[in-house]
Amino acid sequence: MFEWLNNQLLRMDWLAAGVRWLLESGGLDTTTRLGGSLHFFIYDVIKIFILLGVLIFSVSWIQSYFPPERTRRILGGLTGIPANLAGALLGTLTPFCSCSSIPLFIGFTSAGLPLGVTFSFLISSPLVDLASVILLAGIFNWKIAIAYVLTGVVLAVIGGTIIGRLKLESQVESFVFHSPVVDIPQDELTRRDRLRYSLEQVRDIVRRVWPYILIGVGLGALIHNVIPRDWILAVLGQDKPWSVPLAVLIGAPMYADIFGTLPVAEALVAKGVGLGTALAFMMAVTALSLPSLVMLKKVVKMRLLATFLGIVITGILIIGYAFNAFSSYFL
Repeated sequence: MFEWLNNQLLRMDWLAAGVRWLLESGGLDTTTRLGGSLHFFIYDVIKIFILLGVLIFSVSWIQSYFPPERTRRILGGLTGIPANLAGALLGTLTPFCSCSSIPLFIGFTSAGLPLGVTFSFLISSPLVDLASVILLAGIFNWKIAIAYVLTGVVLAVIGGTIIGRLKLESQVESFVFHSPVVDIPQDELTRRDRLRYSLEQVRDIVRRVWPYILIGVGLGALIHNVIPRDWILAVLGQDKPWSVPLAVLIGAPMYADIFGTLPVAEALVAKGVGLGTALAFMMAVTALSLPSLVMLKKVVKMRLLATFLGIVITGILIIGYAFNAFSSYFL
């Protein structure tokens, strides 16, 4: 029963069958490169947007119960590893790209939260969220989804802990500590307010990410049905020791979020690329995008920025090689 629900609600097998029937009714063979590419593109785009809308609405409704002041009080009462874990888990409730996470990072820092906790949030927010769990389970399986989320949270906790222990508060630009914190008391929000807020979040996030979803699914369709398997394996094959660093190097300059990179990772794994290599690419795109680093440089100094980059890149490389080594367990 669980497998059937997973296939119908998350993987949407009914949608894949419906798109295939529609294309073949129009005289297009879905076993050809063109037909297969169109099927991959139409099916993945519709599936991702359906899941995205439902998930963002649900997560935003939960977020409406945690205004900045209430969040600060919750996190402010914790210290050490529990505080970093709470910051990382809070990041999983924010379905934003890395650029959108930085204003929240500024707000938490100005509200007096420890630097290490805010960096745990900053690492986990673009990397892991509740939507990514569902999408990963829908595209791959639950073992990969859960393992990805756990490793992302662990990376955020370790990264934030290291930054906190290094006492790098002097590396944050002074204006960050004096930014105003706008707070709306939780008890002032009615059910209609929460509904309006959740719908606005859906519209806002979909409006920002739809081009990256289309580009990502388009690249996935190209990789899946057009680019020869041998070409991809020659560069990113699991037996190539440079595949994980190369995936990070390719992904870092890009700007997208997990919703746009998942179809690419799906197509790479289907072509025989190591699971860890595909996930390392996905992590690099979401956590190390060039625009987000440019924005982060505006609020932190070079030493802190370099420390952040070193921790995240090292963590992604370790995770990539680990998933490649144990991929037989997940696939």
